[in-house]
Amino acid sequence: MSDNTPTTPDSATAAGPTTPDPTSTVTPGSPSTRPTSGDNPLRGSRTSGLWAAVVALGILLVLLIIFIAQNTQTVQVTFLGWDGSAPLSVTLLIATAAGLFLATAAGSLRILQLRRRVKRDKKA
Repeated sequence: MSDNTPTTPDSATAAGPTTPDPTSTVTPGSPSTRPTSGDNPLRGSRTSGLWAAVVALGILLVLLIIFIAQNTQTVQVTFLGWDGSAPLSVTLLIATAAGLFLATAAGSLRILQLRRRVKRDKKA
């Protein structure tokens, strides 16, 4: 049993590409068919990047508050002759901040070193 249904342009299938309408005035690659940055209302911008950073920092702040609330027990801390007691969460946050500061300082010094090298190589 064969199917004798005629194929019309309206019943085109995914079997192959269809031919473009010859009466169309828009050609592929013309300015009206190419997307531009102004046409896309959902494109990334500085404001959307800032908003994402604010949301991420808000989530981090909530997690930090939970961390502090759950780690309130006092611990004994001894460092370079200094001896004292402080809440565990405060002690860990200070240690983390000090580590981030040292890593940032080392990274910044390396970036400055590389910039000076590039500037010196451009002069030579």
